[in-house]
Amino acid sequence: MIALLRIVAIFFYFLLINLVLILICLVRPFHRDNVHVAGALYSSVSALLGLKIEIRVPDSVKQGGPYVYIANHQNSYDLLTICGATQKGTVTVGKKSLKWIPVVGQIYWLTGNIMIDRKNSGRAHDTLQGTVQKIQKKRLSVWFFPEGTRSYGRGLLPFKTGAFRIAKATNEPIVTITASRLYDKIKLNRWDNGTLLIELSEPEFMDENKSLKQNAEYFHQKMQQQIKKVDAEVDNKIG
Repeated sequence: MIALLRIVAIFFYFLLINLVLILICLVRPFHRDNVHVAGALYSSVSALLGLKIEIRVPDSVKQGGPYVYIANHQNSYDLLTICGATQKGTVTVGKKSLKWIPVVGQIYWLTGNIMIDRKNSGRAHDTLQGTVQKIQKKRLSVWFFPEGTRSYGRGLLPFKTGAFRIAKATNEPIVTITASRLYDKIKLNRWDNGTLLIELSEPEFMDENKSLKQNAEYFHQKMQQQIKKVDAEVDNKIG
């Protein structure tokens, strides 16, 4: 019964959120803070899931930027949870084909995210340069899930180098966004699904003396340590 009530409530609330976002995007299409607003609205759904979200953002991140954000990608609930950590002036990089998805695709496009053609591998360099130019021209931060896919409880997967290529080309520091364990945490038939702790790190430049792969491995280890930290803190709250 709880699950049914929750699903119905989320369905109508999600429709309302998308309606509000469409209106916002029509009033100010491609605004630099549209993704931030969308993240805040979508993450508000977490309350209907019985999930409390605690987000910790260093003052340096609040006051600075642009940054290259890298976050752990656990499952489809990320759309309603970790997205709440999106800071002002931040966009993501997505496939051009996404904008053809009814409603959600148009919102993704109009919020100002960077759309690229991933099917044409021969244009990879042009795609990288185009993304870099947009970031530099508008002084935007950019958000990546460097694992490239959802982990579904398999731990932090190896990082792809795309985010680090962008960080090198823009010469901007990296900020990790680490969420505590979300896999198998949300039960629709349970009123209280606990707390999700999301922590942003201090900005850190890549080591110029290391290769992209070595930098990716370094930040992978850093995020693994942060995951252990936030997981332990959530577990202690439960205990």
